[in-house]
Amino acid sequence: MAQSSSEHRISRRSLLRGTMVGAGAITLPTLLTACGGGPGNEVKIGSNASDAVPRKAFDEVFTAYEKKSDKKVKVNTVNHESFQENINRYLKGTPDDVFMWFAGYRMQFFAQQGLLAEISDLWKGFDGFSDALKQQSTGKDGKQYFVPYYYYPWAVFYRKSVFQQHGYEVPKTFDEYRALAKRMDKDGLDAIAFGDKDGWPAMGTFDYLNMRANGYDFHISLMGGKESWTDPRVKHVFDLWRGLMPYHQKGANGRTWQEAAQSLAQKKSGMAVFGLPHPGQQFPEADRDDLDFFAFPEIDSAYGQDAVEAPIDGFLLSKKSKRQKEGKELLKYLATPAAEEIYLKRDPNNIAVNDGASTSSYNALQKKAVQMVAGAKQISQFMDRDTRPDFASQVMIRAIQQFINNPDDIDSLTKSIESQKKTIFTSD
Repeated sequence: MAQSSSEHRISRRSLLRGTMVGAGAITLPTLLTACGGGPGNEVKIGSNASDAVPRKAFDEVFTAYEKKSDKKVKVNTVNHESFQENINRYLKGTPDDVFMWFAGYRMQFFAQQGLLAEISDLWKGFDGFSDALKQQSTGKDGKQYFVPYYYYPWAVFYRKSVFQQHGYEVPKTFDEYRALAKRMDKDGLDAIAFGDKDGWPAMGTFDYLNMRANGYDFHISLMGGKESWTDPRVKHVFDLWRGLMPYHQKGANGRTWQEAAQSLAQKKSGMAVFGLPHPGQQFPEADRDDLDFFAFPEIDSAYGQDAVEAPIDGFLLSKKSKRQKEGKELLKYLATPAAEEIYLKRDPNNIAVNDGASTSSYNALQKKAVQMVAGAKQISQFMDRDTRPDFASQVMIRAIQQFINNPDDIDSLTKSIESQKKTIFTSD
């Protein structure tokens, strides 16, 4: 089921033409329920964007579509984590016509189950999307199912003023990173802001540790169920992480990512591993210019900082929708530069995927993010997108939270993950 290494590799040229999209989504309460039925001029959207900034941004996009098309858009907004956990049941029940989801493996997983409507006909008319984007929107059957909307990389974020105040320098290697964390700890800071109450945020740290220590190919193979979690290389990753644990905020399993980002904004923490939108949404407007990031440090020079975590978010059409025509019309609009520009004016924390979208309004962080992704040799989509959804939610969320609580029992942890992996990856 895993994508091959060549399918994930993205050339510098194709990245510069308009590459990838967001990871780690965000939201508030409620269970994932569907909204079937409704008049023919109405399209219903399942949305996981309930944080204030993206929610308002999407409201403006859908309002613009209503004015342009004379169609009604009804949005069913759900807590992101609930959306993730209940997506299988949602799609097999009575899903909304169009819904927000992710590119690559996680899209392919549901396409293979016959739960997504094919939109290859729309792709024939799309402009501004690179071959790399099309590849990430294509199922195992060679047909297209996904409309990419935006992307953003993960990195290590910090406040420039805090670094200037203490004379900190951006670390290039893992040893320098650990030494910096130790120094921050002595200076009275929580060196690394950390919140994993929602289960997925800590996955980004594991991904980078594994790609830096073992390389992108091994990481993708591990995510695809082709490697053993008891492999010494995997244990080495957890051991590296264990060495950093004393410098992470304590009680991470009881802290949301928003609270962790707020501690960075309040200068209580020195650094945080996040996706581009996360810290910015929690910083006061007046402090946004003080936010900066650096690539996750090198562990093994053989792999350097070649790989970048930069997931793609976008839209899918449910196979069960009785409004296929109306759904496709909305998707067609969402694929336009204009639709992306409306969103990014309200939420300047992502990067447009359509190379026809204007970048004139990009802030310094967005411009830096574009350069970071453009210079990457490989792109990952985030753990819960590069592996089976059930393995990510049923096994890895609990396993990582268990590790956070007790980082010393790596042998038992990896043995448990491997046992569950074998069951899940042979269940088809």
